[in-house]
Amino acid sequence: MKKGLIVQKFGGSSVANVERIKNVAKRVAGYKKSGYDLVVVVSALGDTTDELIELAHKVILEPPEREMDMLLSTGEQISVSLLAMAIYKLGFEAVSFTGAQGGIITDTSHTKARIIEINTDKIKKELRKGRIVIVAGFQGATLNQDITTLGRGGSDLTAVALAKELRADECQIYTDVDGIYTADPRIEPKAKKIDFITYDEMLEMASLGAQVMQARSIEVAKKFNVPIHVRSSFSRLCGTMILKEVKRMEEVVVSGVTLNKNEAKITVCNVPDRPGVAARIFKDLSGSGINVDMIVQNVSHLRQTDISFTVSKADVLRAIKLTRSVAKSIGAGEVLEDQDIVRVSVVGVGMKSHHGVAAAMFGVLAKNKTNIEMISTSDISISCIIQRKFAESAVRALHEKFKLAK
Repeated sequence: MKKGLIVQKFGGSSVANVERIKNVAKRVAGYKKSGYDLVVVVSALGDTTDELIELAHKVILEPPEREMDMLLSTGEQISVSLLAMAIYKLGFEAVSFTGAQGGIITDTSHTKARIIEINTDKIKKELRKGRIVIVAGFQGATLNQDITTLGRGGSDLTAVALAKELRADECQIYTDVDGIYTADPRIEPKAKKIDFITYDEMLEMASLGAQVMQARSIEVAKKFNVPIHVRSSFSRLCGTMILKEVKRMEEVVVSGVTLNKNEAKITVCNVPDRPGVAARIFKDLSGSGINVDMIVQNVSHLRQTDISFTVSKADVLRAIKLTRSVAKSIGAGEVLEDQDIVRVSVVGVGMKSHHGVAAAMFGVLAKNKTNIEMISTSDISISCIIQRKFAESAVRALHEKFKLAK
């Protein structure tokens, strides 16, 4: 008797070697045996993506983005075929697809493509035959058949988007931890697993450095109300449910502390203080597909200003090159970079109705002798840019201050 459709996603750590691939195959086969239809999304094996990026950079410092997509998409193709073989060995029929074969059509933004639509006809046809369908995560293709990738963590987006299009009963995200924690357990051993969390909180945590899920995948889940269950590949315990609303959520002021080590700060010195100058800097960055996050501007009595902003480390070389070109054209001064920074944040939907969180956070960092270089806030988060050497002690101190171990 059929029980419904589940989309499962297994990350790189879940399929890092042959034994783990066999473990995933047994788990998938168990669900199939119980009567579920299954679409399984798989990431590249272990550190394959990082190894391929390193290989590319040994060939050329700034690889063409189209060719990077061609290279990086091979990692997931290895995973899906090996998993299909492992499932076949257990006596179940499985078929593996690339992202393009799975009907995932994207725009032309190489290395960070966005999904335009998904044609699920081929997947549905295989499901009707009783087969387990395995789709390569992290990738798709343009209308011109160019292979694209969806950005780091893009397999999460593949899984959530497929769950939405196929109207799956649940989207299960399998990883090497058994859910979402109040902080990274590798940094704060006292971190606790969160049983239920809202889309809004998870989106903030993901965008601010929590590496369990890709932020874009949470945006899609929130928009289409796709229930997500984040759980461990290595245990049968329930993990964390990501939902629209959580009972008594406003009673918890802060839900978690996140750390993002993947940011760099760029400062443009002595920028002429006149209309349109800031727009010129950020227009050129935006036109090149570079996402700018925090921005701080200081105006001096000399009618010049310093503008500082943060970008992803993956974009820092291109961002510096572009910014120096713009700075020269507008008569600004030196362009400085600092890659030795991190972003530490506290997140909680309860902040909407409680005061004093910012003061408490700044007080903890001051007590920790940690200088705050930049600050940004939203309705449910506060973030500070600090020096990398203070990162882990800041996370532990904030975790203790907001009593998250309880």
